[in-house]
Amino acid sequence: MSTSSLLQQKIDAFDKSNAIKYEVNLVLGGLKGFRQKFPFAENLASIEWLDPDRLFKVNPDEVGEFFVFLEKNLNLQGPLQPHSSNAYRNARIQIKDLKNLLRTSVDDRKSLAQKVDAPWERIGGFGQDREIAKKIIYCFNYEKGGMLPVFGNQHLRHFVNRTVGTAVFRTKYLSLGQEYEHYTAELLRVKESVLLAKGWDSLYFARFLYDAFPPPDSEPRLPSERRGGMVVTEEQLDLQGFMKLLGELQKLGRLSGEQFREYRALWTRQSVDEREALMRRLKKLLDV
Repeated sequence: MSTSSLLQQKIDAFDKSNAIKYEVNLVLGGLKGFRQKFPFAENLASIEWLDPDRLFKVNPDEVGEFFVFLEKNLNLQGPLQPHSSNAYRNARIQIKDLKNLLRTSVDDRKSLAQKVDAPWERIGGFGQDREIAKKIIYCFNYEKGGMLPVFGNQHLRHFVNRTVGTAVFRTKYLSLGQEYEHYTAELLRVKESVLLAKGWDSLYFARFLYDAFPPPDSEPRLPSERRGGMVVTEEQLDLQGFMKLLGELQKLGRLSGEQFREYRALWTRQSVDEREALMRRLKKLLDV
């Protein structure tokens, strides 16, 4: 079966119960409420009024509503994997830097690549793949088109390879933002090429991509999370715990992406006893 035929088949079969569409509409409704609370795109001056407590509260420490929304509503690759609160604490401390970056995020004169390549690394925890930065950029640009809520360059590349074929465009010498912009544009062209998907919101299309072509390093959504009413088995819960452990180890730098995929594949071939032994062995790495 050709790539285009497989894509069409998967799009035709996607979300027949409209359960995912219902979830997406809730998120979009929440996003509109978020924009009303933080009207930075509509009123640039409002960035100056941003209260540090809305980023991160102290005494006691608590993540503020700005970042809570990003964590709870824009995690498409599986169960919530929150960032370290240190990044949000740093945003509060470096609120002047954040405000400058917010101005770049809502600037229509800037390309998507320029927005991603802005100096987000000045705030500790915002560098690397700039996932937090991309979520912020999406929130203030989602209605303009031109962006998908897929926040990892590797995931975008994976989806392009699965829906278009191995990309012939060389990205070796591109910046992270240029690569992100390129793969996003490729996927939006795919979306526009299929009649049924053409009218989908970009968030709904992103949910389709994760459902139809899950990346090797993403944590799978359990059936009950996608389709209400289905029973979650004990084996699925065990897998969820195992994937969470792998994710934690990868964030700590104790597993490479290749090791992540190898352990995930190993899990599917093992007995219950072997899986328990593997879990014990990997948990020891948390204390290294």
